Amino acid sequence: MKVYAQRFPSLREVVRVAQARGDADTFLVHGDRRWSSGEFVREANSVSSVLSSAFGIEHGDRVAVLSANNPEWCLAFWGTVDLGAILVGLNGWWKADEILYGLRDSGARVLVADRGRITRILDQLGELPDLEHVFLADCAPADIGLQDDRRVHTFAELLTHPSGELPQTPIDEDDPAVIFYTSGTTGRPKGAVSTHRSMIANLQNTLYFVVARALQSGTHPMASEGGYPSASLLASPLFHVSGCHSGLVVGLLAGVKLVIPTGRFEPEKAMQLIEAERITTFSTVPTMVWRVVEHPARHDYDLSSVQTVTYGGSPTASEMQRRIRETFPNVSTLGNAYGLTESSSVATLNAGQDMEERPDSVGRPLPVVEIRIAGLDGGALPAWETGEVWIRGPIVMPGYWNRPDATAETITPDGWLRTGDIGHLDEDGFLYITDRAKDMIIRGGENIYCVEIENRLVEHAAVADAAVIGVAHQTLGEEVKAVIEVADGHELTPDEVKQWVAETLADFKVPAYVELRHEKLPRNASGKLLKNILRGEGEVSFAETM
Repeated sequence: MKVYAQRFPSLREVVRVAQARGDADTFLVHGDRRWSSGEFVREANSVSSVLSSAFGIEHGDRVAVLSANNPEWCLAFWGTVDLGAILVGLNGWWKADEILYGLRDSGARVLVADRGRITRILDQLGELPDLEHVFLADCAPADIGLQDDRRVHTFAELLTHPSGELPQTPIDEDDPAVIFYTSGTTGRPKGAVSTHRSMIANLQNTLYFVVARALQSGTHPMASEGGYPSASLLASPLFHVSGCHSGLVVGLLAGVKLVIPTGRFEPEKAMQLIEAERITTFSTVPTMVWRVVEHPARHDYDLSSVQTVTYGGSPTASEMQRRIRETFPNVSTLGNAYGLTESSSVATLNAGQDMEERPDSVGRPLPVVEIRIAGLDGGALPAWETGEVWIRGPIVMPGYWNRPDATAETITPDGWLRTGDIGHLDEDGFLYITDRAKDMIIRGGENIYCVEIENRLVEHAAVADAAVIGVAHQTLGEEVKAVIEVADGHELTPDEVKQWVAETLADFKVPAYVELRHEKLPRNASGKLLKNILRGEGEVSFAETM
């Protein structure tokens, strides 16, 4: 396995680097609150110290966070992993039974939660005997009727001992750092374990890419045009690897100002922050990018500071790239990343000239990552042949928490991660994601890759979003169905949809059924369409949809 010869032994070294910057910079912004790198590290050290000395949290213990993006999430993360404990990122969109499942499955001793989410399980807290303490990020126990529960505290109690002294607990590279639960589009979600090794490898891969591009252009790696500091809008959920591993961790090491929107993601609020904080990097899931570049008020804000827009989480259409350039006039770098929770974030990345030449590719593997297109026997397929995408490298998880059965199904004996994604490589090693294996439609013996049809659909001016699913057919096996969100101010008919697809794609790919909607299609926190919901195989709350 390829690894970096020189690497940090643990994530704690990232904090040492940030600590050395002191209080001269701005690291974190949330509403009216601001932290320098030095102040943030001192508060994170307080979290470590109080968790250990007052609440008995030790190496390997699990500390769960159930919250929207906020500074308390960030402090809980660093305060936990610096201690050698394990941060459990619970999905902020989960309902009560899912939250209870995640807490029980992880065996969390501590929960950090915000008011909007702890209220979902107020009546069930007594059903969690392993949960010893709950810290409220944005309210007092009395505010939610828990003033008599000795387990419940305010997060402020964890901030009473700010210090420059980092924890001294020994940490091994292969110690678990976080448990993040997979999307759970089918069955119960599984807890993917990221180790200190896998997260450091992702960090070094990211920095390698940034530095390599800077050397090519003759600029400083962290330089930005206009004379203002590098700043990133941290809009991706922190309970997802894009927000935590590639946002929070990379940002703390690199000295990037991270600006966290308050409340739900709203396009106008995001554009206000971009203008006010002079955001240089907008890196998030495709859904959020789409919502900004489609917004009718996008030209009412000064978005000229944005130089880099990157996204990942699902394949995207070329149309998005055109709209990004039209919305952000000074964008010099577009990037599309591919990775999974199980790969500790980014495995391949496409940007710059490569993206201009291959807009439909998710790029080449990063330095310590190997990609294989596997046939049915697991053997590597040649260029342009379609198969399952396999990943190997130090970024790959060691397995699922307490699920050796699921781990054995996903990780091969020689370390390859079976992604369940379908794709191919070209002759230069660029990866193209064609579809999810379970979403592929087989119609009369023909393999139909849904993303190809979806990309065609969203190019239509009247289509805001689209999903393609298979429906049972007595003789063909499956037929194609398109579920479409009609763009505001537009009208559309099923026949127009079919004609639009038929203009560029084969007849067998033209949807036999078209469902038109005016509400948003269900997507999970990483931006992936919840096709099980569209098939009628589950439910989803739209209270916090992107």
